[in-house]
Amino acid sequence: MASIVGKRQGGKTYYYLVESARVEGKPRIVSQQYLGSAEEVTAKLAGAQAGAPVRSAHKKFGDVAAVWSVLERLGVAEAIDGVAPRRSDAAVSVGTYIALATLNRIVAPCSKAAFASWWDSTAAPRWCPLPAGSLDHRKFWSAMDRLDRDDLARIEGALSARMVTEFGLDLTALVLDMTNFATYIDSGNEAAPIAQRGKAKQKRVDLRLVGLALVITSDGGIPLLSHPYPGDRPDVTQFPGVIDDLVDRYRSVAAGIEGATIVYDAGQNSAANHAHIEEARIGFVGSLPPSDHPALLTVPVEAYHRVDDPRLPGMRAYDTEVDALGVRRRAIVTHSASLHAAQSRGFDQTLDKARDRLGALQVRLARGRTRRDRAAVEREIEQICAPRWVAEVLTVTLTGTTPAQLRLRYRTDRHARRQLEDRMFGKRILFTNRTDWPVARVIAAYRSQSDIESGFRQLKDPQVISFSPMHHWTDQKIRVHVFYSVLALTIAHLMRREAADAGLHLSVRELLAELAGIEETVLLYHDGTKGRPRAQRMLTDHSDTAEQLARLFGIDRYAPTR
Repeated sequence: MASIVGKRQGGKTYYYLVESARVEGKPRIVSQQYLGSAEEVTAKLAGAQAGAPVRSAHKKFGDVAAVWSVLERLGVAEAIDGVAPRRSDAAVSVGTYIALATLNRIVAPCSKAAFASWWDSTAAPRWCPLPAGSLDHRKFWSAMDRLDRDDLARIEGALSARMVTEFGLDLTALVLDMTNFATYIDSGNEAAPIAQRGKAKQKRVDLRLVGLALVITSDGGIPLLSHPYPGDRPDVTQFPGVIDDLVDRYRSVAAGIEGATIVYDAGQNSAANHAHIEEARIGFVGSLPPSDHPALLTVPVEAYHRVDDPRLPGMRAYDTEVDALGVRRRAIVTHSASLHAAQSRGFDQTLDKARDRLGALQVRLARGRTRRDRAAVEREIEQICAPRWVAEVLTVTLTGTTPAQLRLRYRTDRHARRQLEDRMFGKRILFTNRTDWPVARVIAAYRSQSDIESGFRQLKDPQVISFSPMHHWTDQKIRVHVFYSVLALTIAHLMRREAADAGLHLSVRELLAELAGIEETVLLYHDGTKGRPRAQRMLTDHSDTAEQLARLFGIDRYAPTR
């Protein structure tokens, strides 16, 4: 609430425009703007010029306000505080700390030690006043300590239910995938068994990894369920646990588990995993390795039908059944012209590299000066021809027995190359129990995996919505860090979905960049007399797109009073 108050200083009254709010349940002044003496106020009302400002400051506003509006709309702080109430001696509630961490993770990821400095660079303290010293990194850690694994699961479930109702999410098709994140946790640290060395998807084999399974909606790529796990465990071993969690989560937010369909790639395939899916009685759309079903690859092209869907240009499909993973289910063999062309180009590049290496080896052997025996040369040839399909197309002959006698010949089998292209290129085998779905819907559902891959790439982007930096060294804090990192991705994708529904088709990075263009400028005036400088706040000029986004997310309520 805004009001004008007078303060006596040096026998004279000076007036301020103050805004009050409740802090820790008590009314407090959260901002004040100096208006001046009675004479100065009268001069302003009469239209007198304020003069040139003596100082100015720029505060981040648009992106911070928009993210905060979605955090409030989703009730993030309230959901967390419902599980972990604030202690009597805490400066700020647990929910507020986690909401602040999520906000920072989206717009400017930094460590908790750097958080207070970043917070002061934004306009957020105007609408979210915090007690002095409350942003010390140790206060964040104390708040994080209040949340255990069960608490995080309960909070995520409550927020998922809120998202479904508040944003009208479609849950008919859900996508599952897994990745891992490199950490800098010391090898001797025994307090973080979740961080283990394994197969690093970021190629950092020297670092300990934290695994993460996500289930997202195909409607906007919104995370519905997260499942962190030790980084040394193969993805396929986590599948049953994720499915069990998903079934429980789905039943809490929607009616009828039979209406759910989970989409996943062939990396999750195993007879045991598929039996788990069948027992759960949910729909699935997966894929099968083409090499495991050669008979399907020999189906003549005349048997394929064009898929009449504008989302799938150049797509043809053959609808049949197949025995796989212990059951007989529907199979759709697809052929994409664009995938065919891309695979053909990629394979030609691979062939060229293999021929170049074989040519170099041929020249070395022809000199007759190599010291390597025949077995060593054969191993090198095998390694050169190891890339997929190369050995089918290149014929390599090695003659001689002693190093000086070894000679190499190779040729490209053009007929084998054409057969390979006709048999393999552009084809996928989709596997599903959704017999009532049109072919186009099955294909589109499988293709929605690109949304979760995009989400993982976003979490590995160091600039916005980033998993890093992660300066935590215990299992408990790592799990909380994973929670608000995934929550940050959720908020960002909800914003992107809202913008797309309004006709603004932007990536997360583009959306945040547009909003970041709305800054708050603070101009300070001083007439040389005693008293504090007068402050005038205003928003900077910005693009039409930023203005549309500002209206969409309702950030006017956070704008400075005029």
